[in-house]
Parts: sequence; C-alpha cells; structure tokens
Amino acid sequence: MKIALIAANNRNRSLIFPPHLLEKLAMHGDLSVNMGGDCPEDIKPVMKDADIIITSWGSPHITKEYLDVAPNLKLILHAAGTVAPIIDDEIWKRGIRVICAGIAIARGVAETTLALMISASKDFYRLNNQVHEGGWREEAEKTVVDMVDITIGIIGAGMTGKLLIELLKMYEFDIVVYDPYVTEEKCAEMGVRKVGLEELMRTADIVSLHASAIPETRHMINAETLKWMKKDAGFINTSRGMLVDEQALYEHMAAGNLRFACLDVTDPEPPVFENPLRKLNNVIILPHIAGVVNNGLVRMGRHTLKELELYEAGKPAIHEITEDIMFRIGKS
Repeated sequence: MKIALIAANNRNRSLIFPPHLLEKLAMHGDLSVNMGGDCPEDIKPVMKDADIIITSWGSPHITKEYLDVAPNLKLILHAAGTVAPIIDDEIWKRGIRVICAGIAIARGVAETTLALMISASKDFYRLNNQVHEGGWREEAEKTVVDMVDITIGIIGAGMTGKLLIELLKMYEFDIVVYDPYVTEEKCAEMGVRKVGLEELMRTADIVSLHASAIPETRHMINAETLKWMKKDAGFINTSRGMLVDEQALYEHMAAGNLRFACLDVTDPEPPVFENPLRKLNNVIILPHIAGVVNNGLVRMGRHTLKELELYEAGKPAIHEITEDIMFRIGKS
C-alpha cells in the first residue's frame, strides 16, 4: 500500500507530523513525502499511484488532474479541519472515502471556550487590571459570577458543541442547545435540552456560538437576536466571525446590554484597527487561537494516524465526511 503525504513542506506540517509520527506512518505502507510546495509539479509525482493520500492546510483542490495520477486512490486523510477547500465532486464520483481531523481542532476550541466562560464570568480580565492599578476586590462581589446554577446556551451541537457539553458536565449547569440538525432524542442522550434559537437567547446566562460558517448562518447573531438576551448575560464566539454582525454587537454592548463578549474570531481577520469593539473594555478579543496552535498541531497528526489504523482494521472512522453532509460544512 502506498501512502502519500502531499501537504506542502512547511512549519505547520512539521508540527502536525513531527519525525516520530512520520516513522509511525511509514510502518503502515510505502510512505512518500512531499518535500516541496503546493504546486502540481511538487504534488503529482509524490501522489502517483497512491492508495491513500494525506492532505492538510494549503493542500490543493483535489481535481481530476490530481486524481488521474492515482487511479487506485481509496482514501483521503485530511489532517486539518474543514475539507471544503480540497474536495472536488470527482472524488465522490470515484467512490473515494474522505476522513478529516477536525475533531482534534474541535477539542482545543471546546477547551478554550470553557476557559473563556470561567475567566470572563469570574471577571479575571477587569480585576487583573484593577489590581495592577493598585486596587483590590472592591466590587468583586458584584461582578464575579461563579460557575454554578446558571444556564449555558450552545448554538451548534456539532463536534465542538458536543465536546464542550462533555466538558461542562462537571459543573452544575442547565444546558440548552439550538441546532436544526440534532434531534431532541440526541440532545436527551447528551443530557441537554433542545430549544429554539429565541428561547436559548432569552434564557441563557452565557451564549456560546459553534455553528458552521455557511450562507444560512451569516449574521445569525444580529440586532434582533441580541435583543433577546439577558442584559447581564455573556456571549462567546469561537466559531467564525461571519456569524456575527459586529456593528450590531458593538451597539448592543455599548448601550450596556451585555456583561461581556469573548471573540476568538472576527470578520475580517485580523479585525480592522477602527473596529469599535476594540474600544470596549468588556470585550475580549483573541487572535484566533482557540483551536490548535504551535505544539497543539500534533493533535491533528495523531488523529490522522488513528484514523489510518481504524481504516486498516476495517473499523468505522471517527470522523468521516460524506457527500450528503457537505452542504453544511463551513468553507473556512
């Protein structure tokens, strides 16, 4: 069996697949590694006659041009999140399976989301500044909210939402979920309650956004939906910036209508210097670091190796992408 790692040779790939993981991949077949960039001249010779290819960030759209050099290709392992940038309809026509490592990124996003929930609710950021300026805890009893007996609203119960729900089970929360693609029965299995978007926004003390970035979800958080929220609620977006109307969010918060907002993503990225959200001291803006960064990238490599082992054993994949779910997979 020939395995071709066609992702461009760069720092990210070296962190995703450090030498010890490349050695383990080579134990599963004849491993061919792209030592060049992302152009056809670099990729096609490596990919020639491969049974399995491994892609990642920066890999090309896998069109007929590439597929023709590997007529026996059976599997694409995508060591990254969304497969949308690489998938061509020709892949489905040829019956090639596609598996991705998005769950490895989702775990990091879920962990960061929980960290933001705790730190913002406990008012870490403002209190830190206050102490540095010579103060102490003069108003802490009024501003700190402990992580007990509050309602968490999760918009989108896909990979990240489900992992976040697992993390939240150690706390005494009421968790409500809005997701058109998840049934009430599935929500019950996860120990959460399925509700409509309006009910979630009206009842949640913290709203956490994890929907896919598709045309239907653009600006789903807008002036109208923000008005449904409690004035002392918090909002977290670790999904995609395009889901939020940032001007509406600014106007809503500037009027004193939310306790905090934590944004790991903006639209565009980086946010323009004039973005008014930068001016609000109860808005935490991070540079899109919630998923996997630096040493965390190896999570995707490890997951890819695990998926390869499952494939060889004839067992179901952890995260297989099929043609019928492509319509709700984000493009970024």
